[in-house]
Amino acid sequence: MILRTVNAGETPALHLAVVMAVAVFLFTACAAGQATKRTTSIGYVFPAGAQQGTTVQILAGGQGLRGAKSALVSPAEGVETSVLQHFRPLKKIDKEQRQELTRRFKAARERRLAEARGETPPAVNATTWTSSVELPAHPLLQNLDNLSLRELDHVKSMLMNTGKRQPNAQIAEMVLIEVTVNPDATPGPRQIRLLAPAGLTNPMRFDVGALPEAREYEPNDPMAKTDAPPAPPLELPVTINGQIMPGDTDRFEFAAKQRQRLVVRAEARSLVPYLADAVPGWFQAVAGIYDPAGREVAFADDFRFDPDPVVFFDVPQDGTYTLEIRDSIYRGREDFVYRLLVGELPFVTSIFPLGGPVGADVKASVAGWNLPAARLALDTQPGPLEIRQTSLNNGRIDSNPVLYAVDSLPECIESEPNDARAPQPVMLPCIINGRINRSGDSDVFEFEAAAAGEVVAEVTARRLNSPLDSVLRVMDAAGRVIAMNDDCEQKGSGLLTHHADSYLRATLPEAGRYRVVLADSQQQGGDEFAYRLRLSSPRPDFELRVTPSSIGLNPGSSVALTVYALRKDGFDGEIELVLKKPATGFRISGGRVPAKLDKVRISLTAPAKPLDASVVAMAIEGRARINGEGVAREAVPADDLMQAFAYRHLVPAQDLLVAVAKRRAAQPVRIGSMLPLRITPGGTATITVETAQGSRLSQVQLQLNDPPKCLTLGDVSVVAEGLSFAINADAVAEPGFEDNLIVDAYLKPGENAKPDAKPTFIGTLPAIPFQITK
Repeated sequence: MILRTVNAGETPALHLAVVMAVAVFLFTACAAGQATKRTTSIGYVFPAGAQQGTTVQILAGGQGLRGAKSALVSPAEGVETSVLQHFRPLKKIDKEQRQELTRRFKAARERRLAEARGETPPAVNATTWTSSVELPAHPLLQNLDNLSLRELDHVKSMLMNTGKRQPNAQIAEMVLIEVTVNPDATPGPRQIRLLAPAGLTNPMRFDVGALPEAREYEPNDPMAKTDAPPAPPLELPVTINGQIMPGDTDRFEFAAKQRQRLVVRAEARSLVPYLADAVPGWFQAVAGIYDPAGREVAFADDFRFDPDPVVFFDVPQDGTYTLEIRDSIYRGREDFVYRLLVGELPFVTSIFPLGGPVGADVKASVAGWNLPAARLALDTQPGPLEIRQTSLNNGRIDSNPVLYAVDSLPECIESEPNDARAPQPVMLPCIINGRINRSGDSDVFEFEAAAAGEVVAEVTARRLNSPLDSVLRVMDAAGRVIAMNDDCEQKGSGLLTHHADSYLRATLPEAGRYRVVLADSQQQGGDEFAYRLRLSSPRPDFELRVTPSSIGLNPGSSVALTVYALRKDGFDGEIELVLKKPATGFRISGGRVPAKLDKVRISLTAPAKPLDASVVAMAIEGRARINGEGVAREAVPADDLMQAFAYRHLVPAQDLLVAVAKRRAAQPVRIGSMLPLRITPGGTATITVETAQGSRLSQVQLQLNDPPKCLTLGDVSVVAEGLSFAINADAVAEPGFEDNLIVDAYLKPGENAKPDAKPTFIGTLPAIPFQITK
């Protein structure tokens, strides 16, 4: 695309020409057979993990999955996948299908019951599993004779009641995937995506486990009335995979011995972080343990602020116990997926200190259940991550993740007493590692300011899994509060819904002594209420997030991305965006976050020629000048997820992946040097899209994609060069405002189209930077 300014004599308004070769993007997508603006996504995978050295079949539920040809795992080392089959959404079964299903389930049950009694099962003939009646497509109907009685009961109940359940198009399709995990694959969370003709799906979590795995099959209640033989007690340790359907309570029996210290770690919300159409926005699991007499002996509905419950159980006597899991209000759906890790598992409940200086030898003390050591060495070597993760391994399995922070400032340890009567003196800048040791405790620190100026006080605790809900105050020598803060939103912590860490920037009016008071806002305390308190002058910096983490493109076409600038300590400068690891031929347009802006839309354009690889990994880097020095920060891939109809979160992903379709290539789109577009308040800029004339050119419809409120799209018309459209600025548009425009193109329905036919999406223009000028 080439943008040029037309001479002043041609028109009084700023005129821009967008020069495009024939069928660059307006017609390439149509020729490739795109009928609508399709999306592809997955809402769950089940089971959401597999043990090292095993091969399992998993289901991915989503939409736009037809024709899915491959599954991608990140990181891919040690895991291989193969897509087996796609299943269309289940529909309400008719009378003939119901009768045929009843016949087949009856035959399968008779064979299972005969086997359970030690008898010879009824003979299988040619009509046992075949019929002229077309049955619903479902993976468990592929071979009924391999299903247990419990599986048969579950599948029959699900299919017979399909029409009674509330449909959910977002997870209505299913893809069956075979996953092979090598014996030496590194345990831990991975992410899995599907590649389909409609594009590359979002990632979902898939774990590689070290423990034996079991899968629940309904009904799995030992107390349920059924002629199915009871399932044998599970051997510990084990990882249980399951799904909760409406009204479900899943129960599992296991044998335990006296003095065992059992830990039950539930993974539910961590597998599917946010549900857009459910309150509170995730599967809220609750778990309990019952003794052989049926009495509840342990229960949990969370772990501190984490919605996923953890049950701690000291076994009082030998026996067979029952583990129960359900939703807190008995909801359920296919995406209410869980993994239960059960056994004498290592689990860290507290760590101190919560980090250390870069390059220092730091061995933190740890407390918890079944820990192999009382201290944990922290990796503080120089690196890009301020917040890092580690764990303790008991020789077989890792503990829960342990988060800690690394910084370049001097550090010290809080020492008691340090209350209002005896504040602890500190020298700035510093990071204080401390604890709110008891309920009602307050830690007070005193520092000397040589002159008036600005000081930053920041708590890092909840971001490191500490239960502390901090509140901060900065006071002068007379006890007057200069600044106070309770909670500060941290958009980079996409999995937190309560941003409990405090942050403030206080202006010190003069030289003298000042105090910083830190407490828990709920008046709670204990050894686990650890924190890191930074006291320093402002350290301007930034982080970046880029969404979405999965991108689908046609050769030569463009797609819009959103880059979020998470500015720190008052940094408000501009940030240049570049492709750090670009595959050949890719480029971005609008690659700049203007000063003071927290978000910008940019575009990524694919090379005109199809790539050898169908999917490539990319990285976008932000570069800025801070205090005269160059600073570079890599953008973290993320997805913008909705919680409970209203709230949005930037959830990090492991990779930024781009899929380029094997379709006819469009000619490359080039952007000239006459940018940014300048528009005055109340003014108009006319943009011309130059392309070959065609019979359907008049049917092209343009639309601004999430534009600033001050700009609107004007008239669109066919001109000699191709298409012309106007951009109008409101009279109240603020001079100096800068951003990018994203313009989408659609094809209007033809004359013979149905009355309710909708325009067809055919492409996106590269981002157009603009400025509001005086």
